[in-house]
Amino acid sequence: MEENRQRTAEEEATESKAYIDDYIRRARDAQAKIEKYSQSQVDRLVMTIAKTVFDNAEYLAQVAVAETHMGVVEDKAAKNRGKASIIWNSLKGKKSVGIIERDEERGIVKVAKPMGVVAAITPMTNPTVTPMSNAMFAVKGRNAIIITPHHKSIKSSTETINMINSQLTMLGAPENLIQILDQQSRANTRTLISQADVVIATGGAGMVNAAYSSGRPALGVGAGNVQCIIDRDANPAEAVPKIIAGRIFDNGIICSGEQSVIIPQDKYEEILQVFTQNGAYVVTSREEKEAFRNAIFTDGAMNRHAIGQSVQVISALAGVQVPENCKVIAIEADGYGKEELLAKEKMCPVLAVFRYGDFKEAVEIAKANLEV
Repeated sequence: MEENRQRTAEEEATESKAYIDDYIRRARDAQAKIEKYSQSQVDRLVMTIAKTVFDNAEYLAQVAVAETHMGVVEDKAAKNRGKASIIWNSLKGKKSVGIIERDEERGIVKVAKPMGVVAAITPMTNPTVTPMSNAMFAVKGRNAIIITPHHKSIKSSTETINMINSQLTMLGAPENLIQILDQQSRANTRTLISQADVVIATGGAGMVNAAYSSGRPALGVGAGNVQCIIDRDANPAEAVPKIIAGRIFDNGIICSGEQSVIIPQDKYEEILQVFTQNGAYVVTSREEKEAFRNAIFTDGAMNRHAIGQSVQVISALAGVQVPENCKVIAIEADGYGKEELLAKEKMCPVLAVFRYGDFKEAVEIAKANLEV
């Protein structure tokens, strides 16, 4: 039986290598062609990638939510438009071809050189924008890119890339400049990241660590655990609605959304009241806190059934009744950092609430939470 398992693993590795070799070969052919492009030619392709997602933002948002059952269509559409516009405007005008800098004093001339083939691991929580932005960055540097999507977002990520490639083809872009695996598996991902020239990984800690262990240069984006300190001089009526808006956007799955709110002790009740007035359900009882902890986390890890779900779904998982107009669940923490499970990233519309004495303590709480 051990021999059969070993032989199966060896066969899987052989098949995966043959499969990925074809992608790598096509990517290197495309990269050799785009390497000869001028700056204006490159920028035209990059702009077209962004414009395709911008123009089809609503449709791609619908496809993503239908497939992943996560997030909010309206928020994803806004993110598709916003990110496409912001990233293009950031890249527009930046030099990435030929001489990009001269240091006359030291006699140094910097010349842009492509890295080659980029491997990008993309998550199910962001199946449109991450492939789009990774492709924009790669092409801006005259690289080819191969995307390996999360197995639960293959359809939406593939639709995004197919729409982009359709537009690039009309511009005469090199064929296979942007590719996406049509057979997603851990073996194929491992093989891809071991053969590419550089790896970009967005997702869970496991995938990011795998990228760092690939033997290739790697850039990883893992958990987002944004800490928000409300200063004593802040206006709660202005700050609180913004914190809630950030926390509930796309049902809390974007990594830049507020995760924790750290409130001054002497204004604690006053500020919590403002949260309540703005649609927060504030959890203070021991029983409800434990119910929400158990609903959001399983064995210390995020419960996959809670990721990107609405307040109503989260409260149902916890068995807690919340008002119909509830926008966000704000849970009073019992400790911070490693002492409190709620101090971790929560990919749903749930805020952890902490109180501080002086500002130094507020920073200590934020730092401890970040370290988990």
